[in-house]
Amino acid sequence: MSSDETPNVPAARNSREAVREKAQLVHAQQSRARLMRRLIIGLVAIVAVGSIGAAVAYAVSSSISKPQLTPSGMPGDGVTVSQIAATPSGGAPSPAPTESATEAGEAATPSPSPSATADAKATEIHIYVDYLSAGAAEFERANARQLAGWISEGAVTVTYHPVALLTASSNGTKYSLRAAAAAACVATYAPDSFYDYNHELLTDQPEADSDGRSDAQLADLAVAVGVSDAKKVRACIEGQDFVSWAKDATARALEGPLPGTDGLKLNNEALILVGGKSYVGALDDPAEFSQFVLTIASDEYFGSTKPTPTPVPTPSATTAP
Repeated sequence: MSSDETPNVPAARNSREAVREKAQLVHAQQSRARLMRRLIIGLVAIVAVGSIGAAVAYAVSSSISKPQLTPSGMPGDGVTVSQIAATPSGGAPSPAPTESATEAGEAATPSPSPSATADAKATEIHIYVDYLSAGAAEFERANARQLAGWISEGAVTVTYHPVALLTASSNGTKYSLRAAAAAACVATYAPDSFYDYNHELLTDQPEADSDGRSDAQLADLAVAVGVSDAKKVRACIEGQDFVSWAKDATARALEGPLPGTDGLKLNNEALILVGGKSYVGALDDPAEFSQFVLTIASDEYFGSTKPTPTPVPTPSATTAP
């Protein structure tokens, strides 16, 4: 048999070895690819876990380093005004009324009034205000002058409670919440200016469903009314130091009971309480509000002064003649 008819055994063996080597090369490449994928996945997982850990650590450290701040001088979440240097609306304060008429045209008859007396305690008035509330602004404009007069005479004490019920009514800027927090800043660092600042926030109120004042503008207003420590007040307002407090104070008022009441809760953005009783009259009628205050003051006065019984002499026994 000739050599041409003999099978090329070495060539076949070489071919198989080449295929085997190629298969081994492909396997090695695939192994390296799998190893690289595992390595990349591991690195990504490590980075992700590290990022989550860093975020958690930052959140925890932030909460520890910046605790929730609480304003000072606001027991019961309110600022009590017991004296006023000047009348907000200008002019002389309205004197506390001392008499009233039962009907138009009838002669006035003396009645108890919130005017201070030696043995009468000042009537307590609590006003819950949302600085975006039209009703709260209406009440302040109508009654600020007579309230200032009564406070100056010592007939009443007025406590303002900033609340935030209309936070969603300012295009997402949360003006009610920020304004309440700003009022707390003034009460804390410049308490003598709180009454004026509160008055300006209410009487120069932004439109509903507008952005309201920015934090910088709220701070500018505080400076304009003459706060004593403008730097601290501005830092407090622009840093929103008391925003969390304002939110919590509103929640407490909604849950109740309100201080000095028999279980009352905050039920509107302009709630006025006199002697623990809710005023439900017209917010823009100072005469009606004055009469309500007189009635409460009268009840308090006569309820606290009980007459002392006069002893009745006992007839002495006499001997019949």
